[in-house]
Amino acid sequence: METQTHRIEGPVRVRFAPSPTGFLHIGGLRTALYNFLFARKHGGQFILRIEDTDRERYVPGAEEDIIESLRWAGLSYDEGPDVGGPCGPYRQSERKELYLQYAKQLVEAGHAYYAFDTPEELEEMRRRLQKSGNPSPKYDAITRMSMRNSLTLPAEEVERLLAEGVPYVIRLKVPRRETIRFYDLIRGWVSFESSEIDDQVLIKSDGMPTYHMANVVDDHLMGITHVIRGEEWLSSTPKHVLLYRYLGWEMPQMAHLPLILSPKGGKLSKRNAEELGIPVLVRQYRELGYEPEALVNYLAFLGWNPGTEQEVFTLEELIEAFSLDRVRPAAVQFSLDKLQWYNQQFIRRMSVEELARKAMPYLKKHGIEADEAYVQKVAALMQERITFVEELATFCRFFYEDPTTYEEKGGQKRWKANSAELVRAYADRLEQLKEFTAETAEQALRELAEERGVKAAEIIHPTRLAISGLSFGPSLFEMMEVIGKEACVRRLRRAAEVLG
Repeated sequence: METQTHRIEGPVRVRFAPSPTGFLHIGGLRTALYNFLFARKHGGQFILRIEDTDRERYVPGAEEDIIESLRWAGLSYDEGPDVGGPCGPYRQSERKELYLQYAKQLVEAGHAYYAFDTPEELEEMRRRLQKSGNPSPKYDAITRMSMRNSLTLPAEEVERLLAEGVPYVIRLKVPRRETIRFYDLIRGWVSFESSEIDDQVLIKSDGMPTYHMANVVDDHLMGITHVIRGEEWLSSTPKHVLLYRYLGWEMPQMAHLPLILSPKGGKLSKRNAEELGIPVLVRQYRELGYEPEALVNYLAFLGWNPGTEQEVFTLEELIEAFSLDRVRPAAVQFSLDKLQWYNQQFIRRMSVEELARKAMPYLKKHGIEADEAYVQKVAALMQERITFVEELATFCRFFYEDPTTYEEKGGQKRWKANSAELVRAYADRLEQLKEFTAETAEQALRELAEERGVKAAEIIHPTRLAISGLSFGPSLFEMMEVIGKEACVRRLRRAAEVLG
């Protein structure tokens, strides 16, 4: 059976349909992003649908986390559980009656059936088949005829069981020998043999639909034109193809995104990411201080490229450049280094005022008091050197407070026998300066070096250590100008005492 490639006329409608069985994963955010970009590029609608039919795995707070994460990333949706819309409700748990209605329609048309097998009977069937050499037994066109269902039981027996409220599931009647083909916008033609597909449960014994049933019904009723989702759903698509055919509906166009691999290969799962120190949840990136624009820009490039040399894009530029035909099917490796590079790029694009404003809550968090005008001076000097805004409070603490410790390795290397004396002499010179700027501080140091017959570096290195507690950092004299004369003199004298 073949599903032709086709263009859907009318406005584009796409959806992001996560399950609230956990907090939003970055792979989920990439799926949402591609749907958002595609909708905005084509002037269409982007819908958020919560697929909460798996009540056993439901995680409290997960839906709120999904909504907050999308907002934080700037991916606004046009319809959804919290904003409403013409196709609501947008939570599957609130649409339960709909699914049963269509499942019964399938039963009446002979494309699905009631199955009354108990868990023990299903287990017995699996054991029996494994013993006879079938390594992966399933409920399918062959085994269904030896099970307790509406295909093998007399009609009056089925009626009686239903009337008595005996637990049942509704299963899809998958044809025995058929090649199911469909066109994927990223992968081209894809085919599956129906003999490899089980008679999928459509309605569970608690009356709730499975993913497959609810997904197809909702995509149809919500007028979804393109289904853009992760590669892990590729093997489910033939079941969806059959459901669309049996319900007499036109199938949306399909696009399955490439897998995201861990830096060591293999799918980026929660476990292997934790081992490598890679956050997998969007909320972790928020807590770590990543800029949302940087994460979005990086995720856009995990599977897609614009076909140009440009790497840094605003969301508007991504919308303009995005197209599904530049998404490749090959799996892509996640790189935290590249993401941090993106974060640096977005920090460098900020105005000094914006950077300082963003840093203020971090200063408060770390118990640092400073006015915003002073933080702007620090930001101007450090903007090219930081990866996260929070570093204006953590790494740059020496701008606001005298160092209480000195870098041990740097001290051993940079603090020589004559350092204390040179640093004291330099403090005296600085104290005499009428005007204290980067230029006058540098001039005073070079004059002192010449008079003492030493290299300038012999004063520069211990001075840096005395003033910041570190052996590395921004331009020494510019740093001194920001910190101010009084603090510099005090720090030089204290280091001479402590380090001796």
